Amino acid sequence: MLFWTITAALTMAIVALFALAALRGRTTSLDASAFDVQVYRDQLAEVERDLARGVLPESDAVRVRTEISRRILVAATAHQSQTAQTGGAPVVISVVMALVLTGGAYGLYTQLGAPGYGNLALKDRIEQAANFRDERPSQQTAEDSLANAPSLTEASPDYVALVEQLRATVARRPDDLKGNVLLARSEANLGNFAQAHRAQAKVLRLKGQDATIADLTDYADMMILAAGGYVSPEAEAVLQAALTNDPQNGTARYYWGLMNAQTGRPDVAFRVWDQQLRLGPEDEPWINPILAQIEDMAARAGVNYQIPEIGTGLRGPSSSDLEAAGEMTGAERLEMIEGMVSGLSERLSSDGGTPEEWAQLIGALGVLGRTGQARAIYENGIEVFKDNPTALDLLNRAGERVNVAE
Repeated sequence: MLFWTITAALTMAIVALFALAALRGRTTSLDASAFDVQVYRDQLAEVERDLARGVLPESDAVRVRTEISRRILVAATAHQSQTAQTGGAPVVISVVMALVLTGGAYGLYTQLGAPGYGNLALKDRIEQAANFRDERPSQQTAEDSLANAPSLTEASPDYVALVEQLRATVARRPDDLKGNVLLARSEANLGNFAQAHRAQAKVLRLKGQDATIADLTDYADMMILAAGGYVSPEAEAVLQAALTNDPQNGTARYYWGLMNAQTGRPDVAFRVWDQQLRLGPEDEPWINPILAQIEDMAARAGVNYQIPEIGTGLRGPSSSDLEAAGEMTGAERLEMIEGMVSGLSERLSSDGGTPEEWAQLIGALGVLGRTGQARAIYENGIEVFKDNPTALDLLNRAGERVNVAE
């Protein structure tokens, strides 16, 4: 209530100032016309005095009286016209200004503000988002809320009959890996994502350690679609497992950003999605969903954002690189990292690069124990991107991880 009281008082004060300015403008215009009339009258009185003193001949006095009288008539007519035309204008203008200012301000606030939402510091907002994330509905609750939603997927009766037969077969042979793989895909094709992710859960159980990242992301995808696009705590756990094994997996990172957007952290969602756009490539399936949402996410995060050229960022080691590194000796892995760092450093010094590439170089140098070089790159990056708040945030976080940030 205090907010609205203060806002109303400020609005009325501004309206009053504008109305006062309009009234002063009118008064000044009217006073000028009245002043002209008074000047001409004084001139007429001066003519009479000159005539009485014998300074001005009668013939000249008659001619001057006529001219001054004509000017008085013109000025008086103009004064009366202005009075008639502008008499009600200030009131009308004041009313219009009051409506425009109050209505426009309220309309703008409903679009950009949050009516009824208390003022919170950034720390409080982050804490509130964390609490909401911990207490958000489960996968089953989300699915139950959509239980009566109509299916948008159409399939031929023959295909439906085949899937029903497959269900019966898998029910008789629950440990049939191929049967569960086929059932998960078939249920997803029918739009039965709840049944699909349950079959995919069996696939993961049967595969055990042989389950791939694609198996995990397919499972998360089916869970999220079954919940109507909502990333539940259970789906988050699957995404976390996928990202632990493949930190740059595009599907998992897209849904990770979506989860943060849904739990009050648009800043995190924006950073994740922006990096994925820079990594590209353009034909990845998650590019278009990100493009459709990232500008709104940037606005919610308070970032003045321009969509970057897709696919110009630096990718980290691929899954094959990581697999190969696992078979190397410590010296061989160190040599591989040295080569990557050297190549990246040379390219940034000659061609420049994205903030993500600078942050990656800072982190790599820190891992190698080259704190001095990491600090130099960090300070140089801060200077290069001094007008880019998003880049500065990324560099500061990279510098903090290797203890070179000020």
